[in-house]
Amino acid sequence: MYKSLCKVFSLQTLGRFLSYTSNASSVGFKMVRYFPNPYEDYKTGVDLNINKEEIINQINEYVNNISKRLQPTRKNVDGGLYVGVTGVSFMFYYLSKNSLLSEHKRNYLDKGLEYIKPALEISAGDKTSFLLGDAGTYALAAILYKELGNEHYTGMIGAFRSLYSLYLNPKFLKCGRDEFFVGRAGFLAGALWISRELQSQVFTNEELYKICDIMVASGRDYSNKHKSPCPLMYHYYNTEYLGAAHGISFILQILLTIPGYLEYNKVAAKDIKATVDFIASLQTEEGNWPCCMEEIGLSDHKLVHWCHGAPGTVYLMAKAYLVFKDDRFYHACLRAGEVVWRKGLLRKGPGICHGVAGNGYVFLLLYRITGDKKYLHRAKLFADFMNTDEFLRDARLPDNPESLYEGTAGTVCYLADLLVPEKAEFPFQDVFSIY
Repeated sequence: MYKSLCKVFSLQTLGRFLSYTSNASSVGFKMVRYFPNPYEDYKTGVDLNINKEEIINQINEYVNNISKRLQPTRKNVDGGLYVGVTGVSFMFYYLSKNSLLSEHKRNYLDKGLEYIKPALEISAGDKTSFLLGDAGTYALAAILYKELGNEHYTGMIGAFRSLYSLYLNPKFLKCGRDEFFVGRAGFLAGALWISRELQSQVFTNEELYKICDIMVASGRDYSNKHKSPCPLMYHYYNTEYLGAAHGISFILQILLTIPGYLEYNKVAAKDIKATVDFIASLQTEEGNWPCCMEEIGLSDHKLVHWCHGAPGTVYLMAKAYLVFKDDRFYHACLRAGEVVWRKGLLRKGPGICHGVAGNGYVFLLLYRITGDKKYLHRAKLFADFMNTDEFLRDARLPDNPESLYEGTAGTVCYLADLLVPEKAEFPFQDVFSIY
């Protein structure tokens, strides 16, 4: 199965992958980005059978192949948690926490440490980048060392904390200073994650609020200068993205998640809420969101990915619903689930950033919010689809096929969460914990 994902595509295979539809009202062609959904939806009263033994076997097959194909060496450090060996280390840590895999816990932790060591020896990229650089490496290393009873964990916490002052510089990066991958939102996500995993605060709330205040001021300043239709707006390399990867939805989600911040800064809270309302208003009739502000008003928004579109923005809507108790956000989540069900079997591969597993996570989120077995049924079918001949033959080979966000390490996390759906969460995007 996994070998099929790692094939080199011929021109003939690429031709099968590219499916075109003609449009009488336009000239040219457009690429179909997803496989037609071949499945029947859940019918109330029908038993839902999730074969956990089969899922565990799939996990083991993926893990064995990842271990063979992506070695824990310095040459594989670049890309950090996103596509480097640090992301595979996270996968092993994530498996170690799964109650149904507890007999292998020590082995998973040892493998996690093995995969992160090269990233501790050389820099993964920018120090301040959580997903692409050293900030994420320090955070994960602290957790692994603590789990293994190694005193080095305090040094890793110190290394993570030492980055704090850099984010207080209002202009510490030219582009993306507030977003998830390289900016302040990623650092805050890491700080919350470490605190939850260690069950101990790494920063005081007041320290976190200082970063939040800078993020809000940054968003206001940009919005005012560019006459944005909402109080807060941000850009990444001059594009006003709306989604989770580089966009405003993750920034807003983090601002909603920092404990007590909305009460601490009520003026900021007003602007945050108004901006969340604006993002919610951009949801299309079919349930998707534009990729960026420049696409507002277009009739067709093609990207149904975690990075751009409903599969990522749904986490902001879920957090907003849990914080504000407003059913508008709840129904936005449900509409997002419908577009993912129709268009979420992506040809781009199995990953969580822009692949089938990332879209399957939407249904695990909705299952936790609603308790409706329909969403667990859908999540299972998205996992099943990655084993079909059609997917293995015609899906694209990701640029980094074993990685956490683009490849099968993220798929492993998704399958592990399918074993314990009541605890499922997209990496670093927990909407349920109260910190």
